[in-house]
Amino acid sequence: MKNKTNKMIAIASCCIALSGCSLLSGNAQTLRATGDMGVVIERATGQVQIVNHSNNEILAEIDGLGDLSHASIVYSRDQRYAYVFGRDGGLTKIDILKDQIAKRIMQSGNSIGGAISQDGKLVAVSNYTPGGVKVFNAETLELVADIKATTLIGHQKNKDGTIKRSKVVGLVDAPNQRFVFSLFDSDEIWIADFSTPQYRVTKFTDIGRAPYDGLISPDGRYYIAGLFGEDGMALLDLWNIDQGVKRILKDYGKGNKKLPVYKMPHLEGWAMAGDYAYIPAVGLHQVLVIDTKTWLQVDAIKVHGQPVFVMAQPDNRQVWINFAFPNNDTIQVIDTQSQQLTDTLTPGQGVLHMEFTPRGENVWLSVRDEGKIQIYHTQSKKLLKELPSSSPSGIFFTNRAHQIGL
Repeated sequence: MKNKTNKMIAIASCCIALSGCSLLSGNAQTLRATGDMGVVIERATGQVQIVNHSNNEILAEIDGLGDLSHASIVYSRDQRYAYVFGRDGGLTKIDILKDQIAKRIMQSGNSIGGAISQDGKLVAVSNYTPGGVKVFNAETLELVADIKATTLIGHQKNKDGTIKRSKVVGLVDAPNQRFVFSLFDSDEIWIADFSTPQYRVTKFTDIGRAPYDGLISPDGRYYIAGLFGEDGMALLDLWNIDQGVKRILKDYGKGNKKLPVYKMPHLEGWAMAGDYAYIPAVGLHQVLVIDTKTWLQVDAIKVHGQPVFVMAQPDNRQVWINFAFPNNDTIQVIDTQSQQLTDTLTPGQGVLHMEFTPRGENVWLSVRDEGKIQIYHTQSKKLLKELPSSSPSGIFFTNRAHQIGL
């Protein structure tokens, strides 16, 4: 009798275990990992698509994000939340696991991008109207700081008597809980240090006329601002800020007859590969090659049109380029070892953005005017798949959560 009882208990235990396994299996089917996901901006409709780049599929579409004509995204460090910066001043926090908006605020009249702090606790937004940077709690979107970018040139005033503010561009995160950005109207670069409860701002003036965008090197050391009002660029060594801002490429473009500029290139789309930077030449059909040890130009590679994004694969072996109108149906590829063009692709009209999968086996292209996303194998250059998308522009994968300046 005792043995029979023990056997019954064993059978019951087995059933409970199997039931538990079944429940766990059911739960596992509802889980979604974030490491191979991304968000695609659909600029014309105020929508975004949630995508998966392992299976090359669209998972969901979310609307109600306002003006996305110049939208960008950063991710929380756990990759669950995407913070979308809209042109209308909207800041939207999206839960990409639940496929819904977690919170949305209108924080300004006209914003141009943003960044997330090193510890992931702060989200900063750069604004045109009113000029400045607002910093928010990443969890609640409550305002933490309002940095007013007042101009120093003659203390210009608005009609209401208030001091005129500068448009802020080129906002990036930097190591040691800092944000770095440029002031378009007053020719300055500022560092906002949030490493202590009371933030501090360091200002560099007379850095060059009208900085229009900025980038930070992948290691977080160098901040570079492009200059709209004069030839050259401005470089700040964040390891040695006491040395101030240095002008680089100061003679670039002098004496050359430039073409009309249909679209200013995005500096955050620079490629830094090994000891070289590959940068779009403003108003020329060239990609410039810069030695990052000396910050001197060493080559100029002739390309199909005026380059906009010049982006390196994760292994730095290839650089992919898209172009401004009217040549925006084309992608070209540079081999970084030979510094030669190797491939030309024609995905379709309006190729606005590229995004590599984290290890670089594939690249996703937004083809706005064709209403689709194209996915290519980077080694063979073969088209793998097309996905429908309404006027797609920026493509942002979640691995950006762990990269400086992205």
